[in-house]
Amino acid sequence: MQPLFILVGPPAAGKSTTSQALASKFSRSIHIPVDDIRDMVVSGLVLPGLEWSPELVRQISLARESAIHMARTYQRAGFVAVIDDFIDPNQLREYQALLNEPGVHKFVLVPNQDTARARNFKRAGDDPAGNYIDEGIRIVYQQLNHMIEPLRKDGWIVIDTSELSIEETVLEILKHSSA
Repeated sequence: MQPLFILVGPPAAGKSTTSQALASKFSRSIHIPVDDIRDMVVSGLVLPGLEWSPELVRQISLARESAIHMARTYQRAGFVAVIDDFIDPNQLREYQALLNEPGVHKFVLVPNQDTARARNFKRAGDDPAGNYIDEGIRIVYQQLNHMIEPLRKDGWIVIDTSELSIEETVLEILKHSSA
């Protein structure tokens, strides 16, 4: 069975870029961004904010379950799967079933908050979404310290990406996964 990587972190941590670069290291791979699955919702999409409504939690769970199903389908076909997702107050509960499976590698990418904010505004440019994401960064970083240790105890590898390039982050992931 090919490896399955899950890369999570706060907004602007470099999850998507790193996931794409990681997937490119393998001859057969797929990158599955959970945000892209959520964006497939045509009507009724609930975006994260201060309040996590039951509908938001349900939609996130649906997207994660879909990502896991897709990753396993591609794994069975001989592909390395890389899921990228955001860290949330519910401690990524949808991934619990994968935590102890062989070949599943779980990483939390965490730059310092100033780095995440700078990355966000650099990529957002004049897009008003930059302010929405900046608010998300502020909210997540208020909760982040309480989330990291439980994730470490569940086997997640935490990588500070503040000073790492994408290539250096990928090398760090490969080093920890022996893939």
